[in-house]
Amino acid sequence: MPLTGKRVAAVVIALLAIQGALVAALVHRESLTFDEGDHMFAGYMMWKTADYGLNPEHPPLVKLLAAAPVLGEKLWIPPLQGRDFKKEAYLDGRDWLARNDGASQRLVFRMRLTVGLLAWALALTVFLAAREWFGTGAALVALTLLVFDPNVMAHSALVTTDLGVSLFFLASIYALYRYVSRPTVARLIAVGIVTGLLAATKHSGILLVPMMLPVLVYEIFRAERGVRWRQALRLCGASAIIIGIAVVILWAFYGFRYAARPAGLALSTPLAAYVGPLNHFDASVVLFFARYHLLPESYLMGLVDVKRMAQWYPTFIFGKVHAHGVWYYFPAVILIKTTLGLLALCALAIFAAATRQIGHTRELAYVVAPPLVYLLIAMASGIDIGARHILPVYTMAFIFAGAGVAALGRQSRRWVWVAAVLVAAHIAGSLLTYPNQMAFANIAWGGAKSTHKLLSDANVDWAQEVYQVKAWQDRHPGEECWFAYFARPEIDPATYGIRCHALPTVDTLWLGGWETTPPVIHGTMLISAGDLSGCEWPSSGVNPYRDFQTMKPDEVIDDSVFVYRGTLHAEKAAALDRMLAAESLLRSHQVQPALEIAQQAVAIAPGDLFAETALGDAEAMAGNKDAAGDAWQKAIAAARQLEPDAQPSYVPALEAKLKRL
Repeated sequence: MPLTGKRVAAVVIALLAIQGALVAALVHRESLTFDEGDHMFAGYMMWKTADYGLNPEHPPLVKLLAAAPVLGEKLWIPPLQGRDFKKEAYLDGRDWLARNDGASQRLVFRMRLTVGLLAWALALTVFLAAREWFGTGAALVALTLLVFDPNVMAHSALVTTDLGVSLFFLASIYALYRYVSRPTVARLIAVGIVTGLLAATKHSGILLVPMMLPVLVYEIFRAERGVRWRQALRLCGASAIIIGIAVVILWAFYGFRYAARPAGLALSTPLAAYVGPLNHFDASVVLFFARYHLLPESYLMGLVDVKRMAQWYPTFIFGKVHAHGVWYYFPAVILIKTTLGLLALCALAIFAAATRQIGHTRELAYVVAPPLVYLLIAMASGIDIGARHILPVYTMAFIFAGAGVAALGRQSRRWVWVAAVLVAAHIAGSLLTYPNQMAFANIAWGGAKSTHKLLSDANVDWAQEVYQVKAWQDRHPGEECWFAYFARPEIDPATYGIRCHALPTVDTLWLGGWETTPPVIHGTMLISAGDLSGCEWPSSGVNPYRDFQTMKPDEVIDDSVFVYRGTLHAEKAAALDRMLAAESLLRSHQVQPALEIAQQAVAIAPGDLFAETALGDAEAMAGNKDAAGDAWQKAIAAARQLEPDAQPSYVPALEAKLKRL
């Protein structure tokens, strides 16, 4: 059957309708994910008060888009408390949604669907770019792959920046191709506008510059020898104009105001102080841009935050925690979280490109070079969180796979059947996991039930499973439970009606929100995958739930929460929450109660790093130098039992305390 214009339009509309239905049903069953409340509240405050300092980690575009449909609502706004900007945005976002929306997530759903428009825009851009580059057949294959891809589906309507940045990366590359192919003023302006939208979506948008460099070099050497220098000058001039337009667009999203916060408010940590942990060169560049107000203060603050996070963010891969990023993380993520059908289709496309059956050398340069550069930078970035960070690579992979299918299909009808089977395998592999796309892993790695053993964070548990935990609780109405929830206290499960006691997590270290855990629990513990893996700790040795990794759970909720029953030893968790209580008391100068609680922690878990640290701190404040030194020495001994790359997280600070004695 020939692909007439009307038939193609009908197929595209049908695929977009399927995409919308799948995504809407998916996000309707998911509770808030880790960062969404932060983004939503920050976006709302940007609209209402022009405050860009609550969430400078990300530029405004997606946050403004998300908050737009709730601007007409009369919503309670929590009073600002002048806390660290991360605490302020996370905790105020939590309280704002809990008070105005509760467990219904009526407002959340509206904001999610608004952001979901970006997923439709991405799908259309993939189709249009693939059709112009490789033909209608390639475009329909690429669109089909995107619509059913589990990673794209999992993040399509969440109020985060990952789908938006994927859209504008592709749109910028496609717009540049169109300009270089037929230079006009209108097309040049279009590239600048789209690039500005990219910059206003996520700080990783600046990677467009190195991503496009090999393409621009290709365009220069593609020109005839005698005019290459003119081509180089033209492209350099065009690049300068594009950057200029993009910077203006970026400033527009910050209201053309340098200061991150409105009059009377300032960043909790000044930019000049926040650059402290950066190397001299990076800090100098940021401060230069700040001195001359070349970029908005909030945007610069976000760039610094990305660099700071990369210096300490741990990595969980193949069941092991590393205190830093590992180069093979994203290649492994691709092998684990990509459907076998898509992997095979990309292998066929590589074969077709290597044997020159695809042709379209110029177009292949735009499809292959930018995502390869992006992937290499991601591998070296040090922030290894999840497949969501390489979604721009996936968008190009869909087009590349479509190009391979179209090229091979023109050679032989047998290839059409092979491709059809692989596309079907891609769809089936994804839908077999639906609606739990967040935890997707292909069957070669054991499927979604095994993902938590290999990866963590947004690859499996981004705190989205509270509705399913509530359903479990309703099935066990009389069962007392203790819950280690990955996003506590940024999200409070009690908002959804969860009655379980709170177990300590990494984030309770800096945000609070714990209860006093008994050393031995006679009953039920629920541990979310992020806490079970200990993915946010610099070493598995300090993960209070490490021992549960070798225990078989009695139940598994949504492939991401693990239920254990019986007599359960929770000494490390009990010591951790007592350490938190002791340190909190010390901050309010309640020395004797802090000392008593720290002594309880050590009695529960002798030699424990956190318990001994708390005891040393309390003894020091009580004036007992010898006892403090002894406790800190034990803490140092515990820290030195950790992996070498994890020891700097604890040993230097403890040694500094000893020196101060």
